[in-house]
Amino acid sequence: DHHVNYGSGSGLQDRVAFVQNDPGQHDASIRLADLQVSDTGTYQCRVKKNTVAVHEVIVTVQEKPATPQCWTEGELIEGSSILLRCYSR
Repeated sequence: DHHVNYGSGSGLQDRVAFVQNDPGQHDASIRLADLQVSDTGTYQCRVKKNTVAVHEVIVTVQEKPATPQCWTEGELIEGSSILLRCYSR
């Protein structure tokens, strides 16, 4: 039908568009811009010509890890052992 159904309260209206200007030319691919963790979900492509064809894709958006905090434990003396610890949320 040449339109995207965004769902209620999805916030996708300004971030999703067809890849081709005219999806009726056999390419109804969409592009999701500025992905967010909240975009995780099931997306469905429904094409209607003579019959209806439906394809679902599960998209999982993972959050980029925070910069790790690292420190050493032990004395920095030649020949001794130290422990390098790192932590990230």
